[in-house]
Amino acid sequence: MHERLLPASPNWYCSRSSDTNAKGIFGFGAKNTIYLISVTASSPVVVGELNGHREKVSGFAFCHHPGEENLCASTSDDGTVKIWDINEKVALKDHKAHQSTITALHWSPVEKDLVVSGDEKGIVVCYWRNRDDTQTFFPEPRNIFCLSCSPHNGNYIAVGYKDGMIVVIDISKKNEVVHRLRGHDDEIHALAWCPRPDEEALYSRPEENPEVTNGVTEGHEKGCYLASGSKDQTVRIWSTARGKGVMTLKLPFLKRRGAGIDPSVKERLWLTVHWPAGKPTHVVSSCFGGELILWDLAKSGKQKWSLLGTSSDGQNHSRIVFNMSSVCLGQDQELLISTSMDREIKCWDLSSLECCWTLPTLGGFVYSLAFSPVGTGCLALGIGDNMIRVWDTLSIHNKYDTKTFWQGIKSKVTALSWHPKKEGSVAFGTDDGKVGIYEAYSNKPPQISSTYHRKTVYTLAWGPLVPPLSFGSGDKPPFSLYSCAGEGVIFQHDPWNLAGEATDIDKVIRDTNNIKHKLSPHTDLCWKPDGKVVAIGNEDGSIEVFQAPNLKLLCSIQQHHKIINVLRWHHEHGSQPELGYLLASGSSSAVVYVHDLRGVIESPPETPPVITEAYRSLAGHTAKITNLAWSPHHDGRLATVCYDGTAQVWDVPKEEALSNYRGHKGRLLCVQWSPVDPDVVWTGGDDFTAQEWRVSKQEHTKPPRGKKSIELEKKRASQQKSKAKKKKKASGKGGVKVEETESPNGEENRVGSPAGPEEELSNNEEEETKETTSTPPPSAWSKEPTRQIDRAVPEKVQNGGKVFSFAKKETKEDKRREKQEIPMKKRKARSILPLSTSMDHRSKEEQQQDCLTLATIRHSETVPAQCVPGSGENIQLGLFADRAALYRMFQEEGESHIEGGHYDSAVYLLLWKGDIAGALKMATEKGELTDHLVSIAPMAGYQVWSKAVEAFVKQLCFQEQYLKAASYLLALHKVYEAIDLLKSQQLYREAIALAKARLQPDDPVLKGLYTTWAAVLEKDGHYSNAAKCYLAADCAFDAAKVIAKKGDVASLKTAARLASIAGENDLSHSLCLRCAKELMSDHDWLGAQEALRMQESLLVHRILHCCNELLFVRLSETNVIVTRSCPLTHSWARPHGDSFLNTVRGVWQTEFGVSANDLDKIRSLHQQLKAIDNPAATPNIPINQLVFHVSQDVTLCVLSWLLGEWGAGLEEILGAVARCKGAGNFSLMSETCKLLFPKGMESISEYKTKLDPTDEKGLAAAQSLEAFVCYLQLYELWWTSGCNAVPGTQNGSRVALQSDGITEGQNTSTDRGSDLQNMESGVKEEVYAGHCRCILSEPHAKLQVTQVAVAEIQLRVASLVHQHSQAKESAASPEEGQTNTAASGQATACAKDVAAADPGQGSVNESLPSLIAKVSELHEELSEIPDHIKKYSFPDVIECCLILLYLDRNSTLIPEQLRSEALDLLRKYGTTSSQRKACQRFLS
Repeated sequence: MHERLLPASPNWYCSRSSDTNAKGIFGFGAKNTIYLISVTASSPVVVGELNGHREKVSGFAFCHHPGEENLCASTSDDGTVKIWDINEKVALKDHKAHQSTITALHWSPVEKDLVVSGDEKGIVVCYWRNRDDTQTFFPEPRNIFCLSCSPHNGNYIAVGYKDGMIVVIDISKKNEVVHRLRGHDDEIHALAWCPRPDEEALYSRPEENPEVTNGVTEGHEKGCYLASGSKDQTVRIWSTARGKGVMTLKLPFLKRRGAGIDPSVKERLWLTVHWPAGKPTHVVSSCFGGELILWDLAKSGKQKWSLLGTSSDGQNHSRIVFNMSSVCLGQDQELLISTSMDREIKCWDLSSLECCWTLPTLGGFVYSLAFSPVGTGCLALGIGDNMIRVWDTLSIHNKYDTKTFWQGIKSKVTALSWHPKKEGSVAFGTDDGKVGIYEAYSNKPPQISSTYHRKTVYTLAWGPLVPPLSFGSGDKPPFSLYSCAGEGVIFQHDPWNLAGEATDIDKVIRDTNNIKHKLSPHTDLCWKPDGKVVAIGNEDGSIEVFQAPNLKLLCSIQQHHKIINVLRWHHEHGSQPELGYLLASGSSSAVVYVHDLRGVIESPPETPPVITEAYRSLAGHTAKITNLAWSPHHDGRLATVCYDGTAQVWDVPKEEALSNYRGHKGRLLCVQWSPVDPDVVWTGGDDFTAQEWRVSKQEHTKPPRGKKSIELEKKRASQQKSKAKKKKKASGKGGVKVEETESPNGEENRVGSPAGPEEELSNNEEEETKETTSTPPPSAWSKEPTRQIDRAVPEKVQNGGKVFSFAKKETKEDKRREKQEIPMKKRKARSILPLSTSMDHRSKEEQQQDCLTLATIRHSETVPAQCVPGSGENIQLGLFADRAALYRMFQEEGESHIEGGHYDSAVYLLLWKGDIAGALKMATEKGELTDHLVSIAPMAGYQVWSKAVEAFVKQLCFQEQYLKAASYLLALHKVYEAIDLLKSQQLYREAIALAKARLQPDDPVLKGLYTTWAAVLEKDGHYSNAAKCYLAADCAFDAAKVIAKKGDVASLKTAARLASIAGENDLSHSLCLRCAKELMSDHDWLGAQEALRMQESLLVHRILHCCNELLFVRLSETNVIVTRSCPLTHSWARPHGDSFLNTVRGVWQTEFGVSANDLDKIRSLHQQLKAIDNPAATPNIPINQLVFHVSQDVTLCVLSWLLGEWGAGLEEILGAVARCKGAGNFSLMSETCKLLFPKGMESISEYKTKLDPTDEKGLAAAQSLEAFVCYLQLYELWWTSGCNAVPGTQNGSRVALQSDGITEGQNTSTDRGSDLQNMESGVKEEVYAGHCRCILSEPHAKLQVTQVAVAEIQLRVASLVHQHSQAKESAASPEEGQTNTAASGQATACAKDVAAADPGQGSVNESLPSLIAKVSELHEELSEIPDHIKKYSFPDVIECCLILLYLDRNSTLIPEQLRSEALDLLRKYGTTSSQRKACQRFLS
């Protein structure tokens, strides 16, 4: 399906995750996928993928048995071993015998059905696929790192372990170890058997391994050499005959490019070895820094190695190599394929030791693709592996000529943009918010802007300067760099001074447009190619278009209602200049809208309009749109990519799906159209691939709409309903309201940003962890830490004081339980003087001695020296001696309390002592301050009290008693600090209550609290409470916007009323319109009128909806419109006896007060309605939308007639009829004409009598209307005649479908003729010559035929260009010559077939100049036709001639003169390819 593909990077740190078969197919594991590449000496071609594993592929090996090269085996971290057929790309068999992580795999070269695998527990599993049987071996209880089956003995398997041990086992003997090979002292990374079966002598110096002799001595059994590579920096050659090592090769230290890798650092080393089949005396190994070394085992001397890729710098890998495999192509050429940590796959010629080609691979999501506007074909890729690739896609010698840039990039590259004029200058944005500029053709590190975004950079764009950069002299750069990121800010960077501070363009927008309300966060921006206009997408789904340089608002587009992901302007170099004003937009909804902004840009209105109708709506995708790209080669051709995993190409003017690409295996994130090939598109996605594919080669035309997506949507809907029911029940009991907990509509993560599912950076050198593909969705990561907060906030929002009453009930119940558990006898309180108290429980003699001692102290002048009352053994006497003794007793008792952790008792002693400051100091240090202590602190003075309060506040914060802490701050008159404390703990309700109570009403802190809380509530989906906060902060505009964010009708009505009350009339106007549109889509006209009634300025929309309702009801009776539900209509909408237009005027006068008496009012309504520009109809337009547009034309018509402008009214009616014709809806056109002209031609004649004879436009419009009425009556006559032909082609022309039904048998049928004869009496006069002649207009026939001829020549020119591009590709790619030649031959054959079917339209060999000359002639003919002929739509004249001539063959209704006129027109203008076949039947 693809042309070229950059695959995902091969998995790292696997002993064998890639292999090559004998037919040159190289397979490797990347994430959970296996990629297959066809290898030649000139270039690689990705030929397919194997998908089936759920987790990382840890091993891959081909079957090398002749005839079965299409078989391969793989292992994965999901625990399975799978057998695959690469031709069918299906898994044939699998087993799950391993219980631990599988680390090694090999397919036996001898036993064609044997697949061997090992795991980290030391289990070796042998699987025979022919009999679906497994056998396990457990040679060593060690972690297996690699294994290899002998190519000579089908029973021998070598196993390498993590600790450096190597064993050779014989699987024919259960658990028998043939050899234990000891010598390595670290991980065994690879094992390779010598392709030669015997052990010939190798050159080895005795001093290298004194205990080992050279070669194999006679008398020993024949064995085979085994090579091993280890993390200990050595390659060893082992003799399996003797079970000993014969050679040790130490890796050389290679210093490349002035800097090398320290060989003492083992952590970065992976030493893999490979023994080429064509070189039995040579072994290839990897080295420290990605070099590959060829060891000559038979060479003498100190240096036995040769370095691969020495002819030019940059051939070697730049990082360590993990796997190698080789394939022999021809007799003398062997190619070696290597994979490395540098994310490159290289192919080497082992004869010349040079690199043949390099295939770059990708280690992350492909976030961005960008083609250079200066360097043709230079494609930049922004990848999630922290690197930028620049790919020369037009390189002839190397199809994958890619440069990699990584310096200065520390995060995922999420946005790219080339400088529009400076070659090689590319700007990049990253996941961590950095913006920089790389010079692709220099080796300098990038320039990084000093201004960082706080979140992921979404978009980068080069555009003209806006203030303040636009101020000053002419030495400023012509372009500024603009960046938009996840926090909703757009910065303008000066590319000449990135070190300077970037400016936020929101300030310019506010100042220029006098905006006071909060701006919606921005999510994307796109400059129009001429640099005069910029479109900015917002988080709420709105799009704002500004005029440079002052960013004056031109218009606002309210079409999307979810976050805008991408905006793209149409190019300006097409053949239709009017298409240069098209703006395509994609959001998190699945519909792409295209708006035509020509009128707004060319003639900016004084008041910026709100656009709610799209020029085209492209529906088909089933998930969020992530990127868009207009084709630079076509007019109005758009490519879109989506989370549904497909890329879609659209023909926008026709609203038609052309091609759908399904080659990716994940979600798509970016798309670019080839700048040189109109048939080639490039896409990138989260499957780690960038793919090139052709639009013309895709078998699908529309995005898939499978059962899975439908079932998923149903499941989500049911889950939302069930959640809503649960929340309704909860709200009845004081719980959370449903509205406050439903997820917001537009809050999805922005596309392409790393907020999406985490990439598996499986190859990240800093993270060597196991990778998995089943990563949690973004919500699982982002919402998990805040889950408790999300639950807590709604309770605070909704429950109010009820929480406390509920808490009191719980505490009472707890107290009752505690009372029941308390025993009857109360426990005695702990003594505050435990040491002295304990002395009272001594013996009687000791207590009596205390009495004597106390008496001596009190009555004797001499006190014993060892007796100190109140301390030591006499501590109990402190209570009975003097105060000093008491203080000593307090001191010892306090120290005892502190040691025991009873700080409160120690504090009490200090308080009793009177040392209040000391008590407070101790309580502060120990964190034991209490309300009581703080309350008595003033006794020690104000300073002591204030310090105690501050310390108590810190203690309370540590104990999470924030409300109490804030209250104590108030005691210190620190109101602002108390508010900040509550705010920092997200106690916004309490903070606002405190601020309202203590601060002035106009204090900015109060408004800041409201807005901060509103932002938190809005993020959590509590829109109503957020709106209350905005209202309290005098931000009524933001309040209305946040309520409308929910998107349902009730919310829109509330938001509209709120905006109206607050005086935000413009916002109320747009919200009422949006609400009415939603109600009208559900056929609820009662609700729609009620919504529009809220704004007096919406009277014009009320009468428009009235006309639409009347028209809908009338058409429903004719089954033109089929409704599933019963519409809610007004009583005046029921059909009455009066005509439709009279009914409209009557209802307007009685219900809305609109009559001809107030001409100023009608003129104002007409101007307002005329300003609403509806796009031209396409065959894919929904019927309800088409009827609404027809209603607008009819409304304009009635308003014009009320003003007395009858000609303008007829023009509006003609527009309605032409709109039906353009949509290909013949039934709607017919029924509309019957409603508008109930008397047919007589009705038009009545209107013509009211026209001014000098009104040429009105007369021309009346002529076209007469033609349409006669055209419809002709078809009605034909159908009633019993013709088999069925009307209904999409372009309004039915000749091609019906001409085949006009057979000779029908023409000569007498029964058919008699039927027509019987009908003649009932046919009206209009069918006769008088009125039918109005259809046969020769000027219109000339115009129509010339326009068709121009279109056909343009198609042939496009075909010639396509053939030329194919021939050019064939010449540039000789190896693909056969394929391209065949394709070119098919195209030529197809063109010949077309020429044969259309002999009058030239031959296949027409040249481009001749076709261009024909087009010029035809354009000259078109210029000669009068403007009023070209302006007004007209039925297909040739088609009408054919119908008249057919009726003439079956009846006498058609006069001879009319018949001859029809024949003359056929002869002269019936030359188009679509009509020539039908014309020949009447002209032959």
